[in-house]
Amino acid sequence: MEARRSRNQHHNLSSSSSSTSYTQKKPSNVTRHQSKFSSSARSHSNAARVPFNNAQEDAADADPQSFSDFNPLVGTCPYMCPERERIQRENLRDLAVFERLHGNPAKSSPSLAVKKFCRTISTKYIQPFDMRPLNVLEDTLNYLMSLLESKEHPFEVVHDFISDRTRSIRQDLTMQNIVNKKAIYMYEQMVKFHVISHHKLWHSMSDPNIASMHHLNLEQLTKTLASLFNLYEANRNSTYVHENEAEFCSLHVLLHLDSSSKPTVEPLSLWFCCVPALVLKSKEMQFARRILRSFRLGNYKEFFRTTASQASYLQYCVMEPYINEVRALAISCINFGGYKLHPYPLFNLSKLLMIEESDLESFCNSCGLKTCTDESGNKLLPTKQTTFSHPKGGFQHYSFLGLQEYESKF
Repeated sequence: MEARRSRNQHHNLSSSSSSTSYTQKKPSNVTRHQSKFSSSARSHSNAARVPFNNAQEDAADADPQSFSDFNPLVGTCPYMCPERERIQRENLRDLAVFERLHGNPAKSSPSLAVKKFCRTISTKYIQPFDMRPLNVLEDTLNYLMSLLESKEHPFEVVHDFISDRTRSIRQDLTMQNIVNKKAIYMYEQMVKFHVISHHKLWHSMSDPNIASMHHLNLEQLTKTLASLFNLYEANRNSTYVHENEAEFCSLHVLLHLDSSSKPTVEPLSLWFCCVPALVLKSKEMQFARRILRSFRLGNYKEFFRTTASQASYLQYCVMEPYINEVRALAISCINFGGYKLHPYPLFNLSKLLMIEESDLESFCNSCGLKTCTDESGNKLLPTKQTTFSHPKGGFQHYSFLGLQEYESKF
């Protein structure tokens, strides 16, 4: 209900969350699928093929190979949005703020309107001119990615629009059974979008509506990653690994830093058994596994040292929400394990935790710890304090020394 209220709140601005069909009506006696699509653990093995009867729910989240037993549609729509959908949405005044011609909520154009996601698709009513061919889908995705730089609207509005429209792109790719290397590149771009959104929305989690949006984005990130893994498998060569496969597999591992979130149903150990050996041996996967191990063991020195020297931009986006948790763990260990007569210098601690000394003082205070100054003016953290606690409102954002160039992109 909260997620629905979030989408309703942004409807007047983005009009992107509705699952209403503009190209077909739902048959009254449609047979729904009862089987679930293969999970991400199976996505590196032979993916199960799901029958495509009269209707397919949420085809964007299906295994891209699940339609290969049937004659796929071949789209002929030359525009980002089919003409009849655009006209109908103009009549209904159902245009996102990015689709309005000169700000008119009842007027759009082929260069602005983008096909909306439709939850239930029926092949009985779909026509080739309702589907966009690969080259149009590529142009549409490039257009949507360019909107990420928009500063005219809050990021949550931009995200809501792009999330819905990229989901529609995934749906068109799946229904046309497009599983080539161009599809892989498109899925990688869409995963990048969800990873960046995962990070940006996390910084506004104090707003319940955005917190709900963050949760929904994590769901779509997980589903898009699973579909991407299926595409890698469909194009698998025994002596070849796709150039970006290792990094995107590492993102799946890093999403398990918070064991309580459970981004996938199956244990990560089972997923590892299905990953190709060449991927497991890659530097990206070695990094992710080292980070996961140090995080779960509480080895904060290894965690920060490895992050500072090896983290990529996308990996940092996934990891950033957990960095302050590890900093708090480190301060707790030093506070309770230190020698009371020898306060810990904040300068040394800041280098260890990859944080500015002034920010570290603020961080310690937010954890209920007091700092002091010696005769030389050096800031110190007295140990054995009994007031340590995690801040009730969560941690504020602090920079990561050495990775400020990543943060500047946010």
